[in-house]
Amino acid sequence: MLSIEQIVNDPEFVRQKLVDRGEDPPIDQIIELDSQRRALVHEGDELRAKRNEVSRGGRPSPEQIAEMRSVGERIKTIEVEQEEIQGKLHELLIVLPNLPKDAVPVGADEESNIVVRDGSARVERDFEVEPNWDFAERTGIFDLPAGANMSGARFYVLKGKGAALQRALSDWMLDVHTREHGYIEIAPPFMIRSEAMTASGNLPKFADTMFHDEEDDLWLIPTAEVTLNYLHAGEIIDPGRLPLKYVAHTPCFRRERTAAGRDTRGIKRVRQFEKVEMFQFVDPKYSEGVLDEMIADAIDLCERLGLPWRLLALATGDISFQSAQTFDLEVWAPGSQEWLEVSSLSDCTDFQGRRSNTRFRPEGGGSPGYVNSLNGSGLALPRIVIAILENYQQADGTVSIPEVLRPYTGFDSIG
Repeated sequence: MLSIEQIVNDPEFVRQKLVDRGEDPPIDQIIELDSQRRALVHEGDELRAKRNEVSRGGRPSPEQIAEMRSVGERIKTIEVEQEEIQGKLHELLIVLPNLPKDAVPVGADEESNIVVRDGSARVERDFEVEPNWDFAERTGIFDLPAGANMSGARFYVLKGKGAALQRALSDWMLDVHTREHGYIEIAPPFMIRSEAMTASGNLPKFADTMFHDEEDDLWLIPTAEVTLNYLHAGEIIDPGRLPLKYVAHTPCFRRERTAAGRDTRGIKRVRQFEKVEMFQFVDPKYSEGVLDEMIADAIDLCERLGLPWRLLALATGDISFQSAQTFDLEVWAPGSQEWLEVSSLSDCTDFQGRRSNTRFRPEGGGSPGYVNSLNGSGLALPRIVIAILENYQQADGTVSIPEVLRPYTGFDSIG
């Protein structure tokens, strides 16, 4: 959530940043409501001070008793009015996205995204690479009709070496992150309360993109980010504990509503998939460079897997709701002839910390402040599976398993 103080103190800056994101922010309305709130707070404080002064002055006269009764009624009215205004302010603030950093390219959509780094070059082949969906059908490693029969469109079943490859990837990624990158593994719930969804920035704006159990008011998680962000909700983290680095492997559930077409083939865009998620809580004073560190962690996995990759800086109109800056890591799929996003890495500044009321005590003393949070996939599994099936495909129609995964799969080829 945005700081009301920043909006009031620098309204034109906030307005322009939100306009850059494609928003039409009600800045003037927020400032007017906050002005009314401050006036009521001031009046209430003066009336309470007056009442305290009378109570300290000994036995009150009948006139003072009548006046204090009137003062008490006015204080109750002020409290009701304050609550109403606070509710209106909350409704306006809760739907405003984070402010993009100055370094974020200004643009309305993904067309304004900028490729900022290229990894290893794509390997040219002297044979036509089979798209992952055709390879999978021929070898039987995943079954789209069975998934649709069980659960409907955009669900799938992994079989045999397909299931083993995904399991190997998740185990390997978790081992690298925990043993080498310094993350603590978390196994969170896959359903979460509305308060936690709101804290991450998914509610109220994106309710129609997620699955909800109305009876128990629980949401199937769209990403482990929502659970990791709520891990310390309402807490004040002790000095010296930051940064806190967490990683989790979970399923992700999303209502995919894109039109029928190329994206519906295979397992690229589905309603349930698995992902390894990195998350950090940091002291704002030391947060510079943490996003670069997390990007390096994600790229490290792509490099070890031998996958061609590139890094994109997302434009103001394409960064996620809670993000102040986002980079997408993509890998090349030669059979599909497209770049696949396998990680979206974001600096959310104190936006989520405010929404979850997660604070920390500074090491040098002083009042508690809101933590900064950063997140990124490390990595999304279906698209890495696709990239392996297409980048490691051989002329004889088999797929070699990357060397780093063979101790985890127990086999060195598919097909």
